[in-house]
Amino acid sequence: MLKNRLLAAVCLAGAASVVCAEQEVTTPDAGPYFDKLPIVLTPSRLPQPIDEAPAAVTVIDHDLIEATGYRDLARLLRLVPGMQVGQERAGNNWVTYHGMGNDTPVDMQVLIDGRAIYSPGMFSGVDWHTLPVAPEEIDRIEVVRGTNTATYGPNAFLGVINIITRHSADSPGYQAGMAVGSPSVRDLHGGWAGGGNGNTLRLSATHREDEGYQDLNDSSRVNLASLRTDHRLSDTDELTFRLAGSEGRRGTGYVDSLFDSNPLRDWSSQDLAIHGQWRHTPEAAQELLVSFSSVSDRYRDHWTAVGPRPDLGYARLAYVPLNQDRDTVFHSLELQHSLALSQETRFVWGGQATYESLEGAALFYGRDRLTNKRLNAFANIETRIAPTLLASFAGAVEKYTDDRARLSPRAFLNWHASSDATLRAGYARAWRDRNDFQTYCDFRAVDPVDGRVMARPYLPNPDLRRPRVDSLELGYLGRFKPGATSLDVRLFRERITDFVLRTGVPPTPDNPVLAAYVPTTQYQNMTDPVTLVGVEYQIKARPLSGSQIILNHSLLDRRTSNAAVAARAAPYTASLSWLQELSGNWSAMVTVLRMGPLAGGDGYVPKTQYVAPPYTTTDFRIAKRMHRDSHQLEIALAGINLGPRHQEIAERSEQYIHPGSPANPLSRMLFLSVSMSSR
Repeated sequence: MLKNRLLAAVCLAGAASVVCAEQEVTTPDAGPYFDKLPIVLTPSRLPQPIDEAPAAVTVIDHDLIEATGYRDLARLLRLVPGMQVGQERAGNNWVTYHGMGNDTPVDMQVLIDGRAIYSPGMFSGVDWHTLPVAPEEIDRIEVVRGTNTATYGPNAFLGVINIITRHSADSPGYQAGMAVGSPSVRDLHGGWAGGGNGNTLRLSATHREDEGYQDLNDSSRVNLASLRTDHRLSDTDELTFRLAGSEGRRGTGYVDSLFDSNPLRDWSSQDLAIHGQWRHTPEAAQELLVSFSSVSDRYRDHWTAVGPRPDLGYARLAYVPLNQDRDTVFHSLELQHSLALSQETRFVWGGQATYESLEGAALFYGRDRLTNKRLNAFANIETRIAPTLLASFAGAVEKYTDDRARLSPRAFLNWHASSDATLRAGYARAWRDRNDFQTYCDFRAVDPVDGRVMARPYLPNPDLRRPRVDSLELGYLGRFKPGATSLDVRLFRERITDFVLRTGVPPTPDNPVLAAYVPTTQYQNMTDPVTLVGVEYQIKARPLSGSQIILNHSLLDRRTSNAAVAARAAPYTASLSWLQELSGNWSAMVTVLRMGPLAGGDGYVPKTQYVAPPYTTTDFRIAKRMHRDSHQLEIALAGINLGPRHQEIAERSEQYIHPGSPANPLSRMLFLSVSMSSR
């Protein structure tokens, strides 16, 4: 069935290119019916029209972000073809491309203005709920769908999400807003931008609070603040500085978790980031960019578990302190130089040095701190070998101080079949970043009375190999005059070797007391490859005045000898959005989301495998704008998860206790927002 669908998609792309070629002859004035193609920065580090990029790219612009009314950024990514997003509870987002992540996905590079925001303290993943950036600050989000390690290092194993904030000179004046709703939504936001003579500043502060989903301990309170300044030092030099921070507290756990291994509790996080960029442009065809960033994260999550002592004949209970507190530091220094070698050829090269430190003694038995130092060098050249053919070649070499160097190459060819049709073909190889949690985690639950190990759920594996992906793709980007329609198709084959999964292992020599209930596990490499073959596409159309329809759809064939690994990814995803401008300054957006069956991560093995059933849910927002003098007022009503309650990502241990029904179904949220701004 999937092969037939893939073949149909190939035929669709081919037929579309023929139609475009015919339209180029018969309707030479087709251009005015379309918006200009967006210029993207992320795929190659060179600004280029999206049809010349060596990758499939989805752009979520500021207008679409505003139209959705979403309170968190992770939900926006559900509108990207191939992205698989789920929630175990409010405030806990599982975000992957093609769904092959662990319990904390680590396979995508996430950037804010080019600064990596993955955190060693989040087990090398991303804490989406407390990203130190508000939706109001964002100019656009560029999502590279497919490996991009050749450009952004080993975190870009399966793709890149680059969140680009607005220049501080953009939209000067104030902006303030609030939202209230159910369950106990209480949000506040304020911002201001201004300045002059080449020196501008933008301030932003957000408070976000709610009680989470029904019947789950997932209330949250988050505060975000940021400052961005831009300074035009001369005609050739510009300095940008961004300071951002967040702090929050979230509910987690379940009332009946086994031995209180995951009880009801709150955990807290703090994040502070400094990012500076110096941009030197001696001429239009040359640019030098130097960036430095420093990030510190602090997580606090500790409690007391209660377990029996069967080795003592159940004569007493053990009260065991469990501690997941950790502190991280990440520093990065990067240089990038781009230049035009000729009218047909552009070149960009550079390098990056990073240092990271993770302190979490309870997670790494016998180690107070883990440190990593990495050097990375990259280069990309693109050349127009014919008027309609653009070739791109890129490569990166990265090396940890205690590991061998690894090369990640990429080669793409873009053929402009007509002014409104482009075909793209390419190959890329990438190595995933080293994950210290998977390699060195040694978590032991110890009875403080006699020092007996009660459970050892994680066993380190210093011989763990880094996964590699070899990716082949064909792409098509076309535009059609009827309905001002655009079509973006990506066909892909991604072969992952040394895939990492969490597996049960025999009890260790210290024989944990509760090994029969809490199995010992270890991250190991699969001996067989995991291959993902599929198609994803996006259709955008403007069939009526003031309206836009966006359809995203993906089909994924998961080829692996391990059924549990295949279940990590949904075989299909889809979303359909309708945006409509109405009379009287009213506007509306409705989105229907469909997700196929999804496990999401590992969970404890082997007893707690679970796949959440497929679901359909609906989001909406309707808004009214009013203008007076230089001020604008907007009132909006928004809702998410309308329809029946559904489960997206199961908490496996809890699900094992409640096999007959969803352990953590999500519910709807409704909220009314009011915002004012100068214009």
